[in-house]
Amino acid sequence: MSERAEIPLFPLSSVLVPYGRMALQIFEQRYLDLVRSCMREGSGFGVVWLRAGREIAGGAAELGDYGTFARIVDWDQLPNGLLGLTIEGGERFELHRHWRLANELNMGEVTLGPPLAPVPMSERWEGLARLLEGLEAHPHVQRLALPVDRANAAQIGGTLLQLLPVEESEKYRLLGLPSAEALLAELDRLLNEISGAD
Repeated sequence: MSERAEIPLFPLSSVLVPYGRMALQIFEQRYLDLVRSCMREGSGFGVVWLRAGREIAGGAAELGDYGTFARIVDWDQLPNGLLGLTIEGGERFELHRHWRLANELNMGEVTLGPPLAPVPMSERWEGLARLLEGLEAHPHVQRLALPVDRANAAQIGGTLLQLLPVEESEKYRLLGLPSAEALLAELDRLLNEISGAD
């Protein structure tokens, strides 16, 4: 069941997808305050694609029409002194309107969709699973500590899409697809195009 809510927003030039994990470096006070609040309350925030403009205090930004609800799964103080976060994508949401608070934090009125239902693994998605296994050997990917359920093709697809060097506009398009099955089919097609397979 869809739920209407007001949530804090974190506009990014990168797209977060359900099941995807992403590393962030936090330095602005408004976002340090947001992280502190999320960790204290066990809550999350919306990641929305920054289509155009700059997301700085007082700057003008064009945001996407939908995004992904994120939860903090790990944090650390980085060698450069900044706060490092690992976030994980959950439910997709539709963004109806957005505004800024006095502290410049972005807020949005959204409709949160249901979590993506698991899709049983089948032979059709084995190529996606093999590619993800290969990427998991990379040290950068290992630092994300991906919790992949090998029986859930939707999780394999979302995790893989987050890691692939695909244009953010394409990730945003795929995020807008109506189901996990549609995402898997498009991802499979995209990888076949890249590899030159029929």
